[in-house]
Parts: sequence; C-alpha cells; structure tokens
Amino acid sequence: MSQLLNVSTNPHVLANVTTKSLMRDVILALLPATIWGVIQFGPYALLLIILSIASCVATEYLWNRGFHKEQTIGDLSAVVTGLLLALNLPSGVPFWMPILGGVFAILVVKCLFGGLGQNFMNPALAARCFLLISFSGIMTQFPQPRFGAASTADGVSSATPLAAIKTAETLGASGQSLKNMFLGLSAGTIGEISALLLILGGIYLIARKVITWDIPVIYIATVAVFVFLFGQHHFDLTYVMMELCGGGLMLGAFFMATDYVTSPITPKGRVIYAIAIGVLTGVFRICGNSAEGVSYAIILGNVLTPLIERVTIPKAFGREGKKK
Repeated sequence: MSQLLNVSTNPHVLANVTTKSLMRDVILALLPATIWGVIQFGPYALLLIILSIASCVATEYLWNRGFHKEQTIGDLSAVVTGLLLALNLPSGVPFWMPILGGVFAILVVKCLFGGLGQNFMNPALAARCFLLISFSGIMTQFPQPRFGAASTADGVSSATPLAAIKTAETLGASGQSLKNMFLGLSAGTIGEISALLLILGGIYLIARKVITWDIPVIYIATVAVFVFLFGQHHFDLTYVMMELCGGGLMLGAFFMATDYVTSPITPKGRVIYAIAIGVLTGVFRICGNSAEGVSYAIILGNVLTPLIERVTIPKAFGREGKKK
C-alpha cells in the first residue's frame, strides 16, 4: 500500500508556471505601451519609470534583509508593481513622487500584510490613489505628448480627453479624436494613452494563459453599457468608444483588475467582480466630479473580493443538497 499511495499536502497538480515566469510575461505585455509612453513624453518619463521600479525593488529587499526573510525580489513582482505605478503617473510629476509611491506600495500595502499573496488590494493602484489624494494638483497635470494633433510644446499641460469630453456640452465641442485616443496621441499618464498597445498586451496575456478573458471583457462591456445608457452624451457610440479608450480603463482592465491576489478565483465570483467594478467605474465617471474612476473602482472591488468568493464558492458534492 505504501508504494501505491503518496500522502502529501496540496497542491497535487504541478506545473512549470512560476511567479517569475508570470511576472516576466506581464512585463513583456507592458513593454509596447511603456516604450510608446517614453517616446511621447521624453527621457524624463523613462527616469520616472526607473525610479519607481528601483524604489519598489529596494524597499522589498531592505524589508526582507531587515527582518531576516527570504529574498523575494527575484520573482519580479516588485518590478511589475513599480512599472504599473509609473505607467499610472503623469509624466510631469517630480522625481520624488514615484519613490514615495513605490515605498508606500511595497512597504504599506504588500510587506506589512505578509508579502506577495497576502496584500488585500493591488499595491500599484493603492499607491496611485495615495498619491492622488495627497498631491491631487500635481497628479492631475498632464503634459501634451510629443506626437499628436493637439501637441504644442514640451511641458505644456492640458486636460485629458476624458475631462474635455465631460465638460463639453456636445461631443464635437470637446475637440477630441477617437483615433488619437486609440493610437496614443492624446494627453494622459505615461502608460495609459495608447488603447491599441494595451489591448495587444492584454491579448498576449490571454494567449499565454496568464490571465483569463472573463474579467477584462465583462468589465469593459459593463462600462460600455453603463456609459451608453447613462452618459451625458446619451446614445452616441463614438462617445462610448472614447470612454473605453480614454483614461486608465484598458490598463486597469487587462493588467490590474486581473491581479491574482486581489481578484476572485471562483468563476461566478469573477463575473460578479467584473460587473461590480464596471458599474463603479461608470458611476465615478458619469455621476462623479472626476472624469476617471478606474483606480478607485478596482480597489473597492479588491476589498469586496473576499466577500464575493465567500458567497460564490462551489458547494462540495453531496453537501447541503435536497433531501429525498
């Protein structure tokens, strides 16, 4: 009998997938949008990205070193956090801001809760919201990109396309182009401006089975339906597409809403989660004063994830079934 049975703890199904390989795929998927952001906003944007990644990696290293824990910087999760944080920043923020955000993301949101797999919300999004609340003036100044129909000169800041659409009485008066927003020729944060490159990155992650299609697709569809029904420009499909291509929606849909740790693992739970953050994004954008709302919507969804999993976990076969 001892030769037939091997008693061990789970997991019992082994795979070649590791945290490092998953993070490497995420980095590769983000590279096109990252490179385009540097091209559009210049060398200073690259400096912000480097500082953000370095601060995240250094904070995790020092935490593990100081508390005599196993070093985890080799799994690249801190690199992904730093990269996502940088891509969510305007290219004109001072150099100390990504450093502060990186320390907050890793130290407060990740390490203090037990490290990778224990954080209750996405560290990069939590850091972005922390910076947005603390330094709202700086975080809402968006320099014009180098290449685009509305480009003027380096350092000139303007409203994002979503803000222009929200304040315009008619869609034509906003002066925004769906083509520019799709290709990445409009103002925004470093990594959110090109919906096309983010979608391509998301398709790569789905093809590599790093993420599943359900959360991003249902999330985007929910926002589209909400905007179509309740948006200030009514049933205009061009307006709906602009809302989908603008801001951090595509970046959030494919790269942050799908975070393994902070999103549900049950099939029904993923559907509920995606619909919930989609509705929240629509409420924040349409009913609130801000033209954005993706970050806050996903973070609230992260907080609701344990409850969603609790009510959607499948029942074991034969338990709580109907009595004959």
